[in-house]
Amino acid sequence: MFSAVFCCILIFFKIIYNYFAPVVGKEVRDQKMDIAAVLGILLGIGAIVGGNMVEGGNPAHLLQVAAALIVFGGTLGATLLSFSLTDMLNAVKALGMVFGRRSAAPSEVIEDILGLLVKARKMGLLALEPQLKTIENAFLVKGLNLVVDGIPPAMIKEILTQEIDTYEDTFKKASKVFESAGGYAPTIGILGAVLGLIQVMRNVTEPSKIGGGIAVAFVATIYGVGSANLIFLPLGKKIQNRLKEEIFIKELIVEGVLGIESGVNPYFLKARLNAFLADYERA
Repeated sequence: MFSAVFCCILIFFKIIYNYFAPVVGKEVRDQKMDIAAVLGILLGIGAIVGGNMVEGGNPAHLLQVAAALIVFGGTLGATLLSFSLTDMLNAVKALGMVFGRRSAAPSEVIEDILGLLVKARKMGLLALEPQLKTIENAFLVKGLNLVVDGIPPAMIKEILTQEIDTYEDTFKKASKVFESAGGYAPTIGILGAVLGLIQVMRNVTEPSKIGGGIAVAFVATIYGVGSANLIFLPLGKKIQNRLKEEIFIKELIVEGVLGIESGVNPYFLKARLNAFLADYERA
């Protein structure tokens, strides 16, 4: 039973990742699954289920439809009231960011940029155009397209910076959606517990119905506190951490694209980008 629960959870999040990763962006779509994120959820939920089994409980006792409806339905309703539908959809899309890992490390991005710079210095900026189709990073492709089209450096920086700001704002809101859900869930879990106890008091003269009310009361609390601290809040934090990484990569690309446009010495650009990377790693 314990193994079956693990397998079902793993399959569920694999389906979620495969479905939503394409809408987050090409750089996320091409990434492999982040094993740490999947193991974190499996370990967190598995510890609860496993601890219950060690104490002699049955995992089936934790499955209460009424409690799930109260907690997850109530949390969804409260979150929908707090955010726009667009923010909610973006939060779902951000799951691709959570369960994927970037396809290239900053050092690899730097090497790619330097290779493009060397080619542009030897053969001209227009020589980069045929190579654009082979580059996987969509943001880098956009920056190089602006360079090839002869857009002034100041305008290139403005366009790319604006895209970064929009990207950052979108996924910061996605993070807040999960954080808010994590704040609502425990309180709604307590509400579910109260509703369950009300049913117990209404049926105090019918012992056969008392057990169901108590089950809803305690399981609703588990659902609320557990989902907040094992799923919603960690998802929000993961999005923030991954967003920080993605923003840095994009800022690194902006510096690289401007260097390619100006045709600076590759050694100078490499030193500048490595210093940029060193500052980020120390932060």
